[in-house]
Amino acid sequence: MSGERPQSPTLYSAVGGVAGERGGAETPSVSAPARLRAALKRIDIGWSLITGYTVAVYLFMFIPVAIVMLLAFNASQFGAFPMEGLSFRWFVALWNNDAIVRAFRVSFLLGGLTALISTTLGVLAALAIVRYRFPGKNLISTALVAPILVPEVVLAVALLLFLRWLDIPRSFFLLLCGHVIFTLPFVLLVVQARLVTIRRDVEEAAMSLGAGPIATFFEVTLPLLMPAVFAGMLFAFTISFDDITGTLFWKPGGLETVPTQIFAMLRHSVSPEINALGTVMILLTVGLPLLGAGIARRMARTRGG
Repeated sequence: MSGERPQSPTLYSAVGGVAGERGGAETPSVSAPARLRAALKRIDIGWSLITGYTVAVYLFMFIPVAIVMLLAFNASQFGAFPMEGLSFRWFVALWNNDAIVRAFRVSFLLGGLTALISTTLGVLAALAIVRYRFPGKNLISTALVAPILVPEVVLAVALLLFLRWLDIPRSFFLLLCGHVIFTLPFVLLVVQARLVTIRRDVEEAAMSLGAGPIATFFEVTLPLLMPAVFAGMLFAFTISFDDITGTLFWKPGGLETVPTQIFAMLRHSVSPEINALGTVMILLTVGLPLLGAGIARRMARTRGG
């Protein structure tokens, strides 16, 4: 016995080859750093493909939006390239169009009422679901969130058929109820996610100092919930203001919101006013959530700091 320890095949492969046990020639192999570099190169190629695909999808989605916003400032009455100059004439025409101004008034009124009612019901429902136990809690919670899972066109047709079965005609009240049903789950989920992070002992401490349940809610719970309440309210307003599918089923004759007004204008001709109106809609539906998110974060930092 020579006393030498046999070397493992792993060590042979790490140093560049495996020698034959009986004088055979060494088999060449790729070194570990080279294999690592090849693997990293394949990963880089994969991430490059994913990044390129993502950028292409976003360009496909947002280039038409950018074109609509750009053509809204076209001085020509034809919405096409090349542009003849920059002008605000089509925004002025919007302001002077009585039908569009009336549609904006209806949309702001409908969105404001929807946000107010949905936020109130959403806060109360979140308090009941998070803070209390009662029979049928899981069933009620699922039913409140169900409108998100159901396609809006199905929900719109179902509500319309149900109210026709009750001989209730289409009206502004029906339109408001439909928007509340559709926006309530969004408010509920936002407020509920914030409420579960608020410790129960904070409210119990306030009640132990003599505050009643109502005073505890308004003095302790609601201020802590305000960022989520504000965000949910803006979500409800934006969804209601931008909705067209359910509105087409629920609105009465002669009543138009901004999205349905755009749809009616597109059926006749493509006017440059539509580009200006679409630009205003884009700025409202994108700017309001961003503004709300910024204010909510600022409020949360103020409360936390």
